[in-house]
Amino acid sequence: MKTLFLLRHAKSSWDNPTLEDKHRPLNKRGLQDAPLMGRRLMARKEAIDHIITSPATRARRTAELFAEACGFPVENIVEESDLYFTSTRSIEDLILRQDRKIQSLMLVFHNPGITQFANSIDSANQIVNVPTCGLIKLTCGIGSWQDWSVSNTRFEYFDYPKKIPD
Repeated sequence: MKTLFLLRHAKSSWDNPTLEDKHRPLNKRGLQDAPLMGRRLMARKEAIDHIITSPATRARRTAELFAEACGFPVENIVEESDLYFTSTRSIEDLILRQDRKIQSLMLVFHNPGITQFANSIDSANQIVNVPTCGLIKLTCGIGSWQDWSVSNTRFEYFDYPKKIPD
């Protein structure tokens, strides 16, 4: 059994309109929400073996703050350009390339890709919009990521900063 976490980057700043989209930083709320969601993961007694993030500044910083809050070594976060405004097919290809030793994988990226990908998994749990710093947990009935498919993946939960914890 493998676990796949999808995390949308935290709230970003639009204070500098001349800044390229890829270089926008997190705003104050984003700086608070990313560690909050990392602590919620820890409270569930869940762990992550590998984090891959979009190279966008807001996604990278979200991954770092989340990782710090849940005890994942920040220096082990990997950037993947395919996660910057990606397609469902690119995400699937990225998952299929992962090492079988990884039990729990987190991908940190953007909308609309994260919402589209999440909705491609389970027609019964459709999400209108994954909000900033929204976290989705999926479980996959596989022994190797090379065997991953939509058909062996199950929706577990969807959490986000403004949601009242269970």
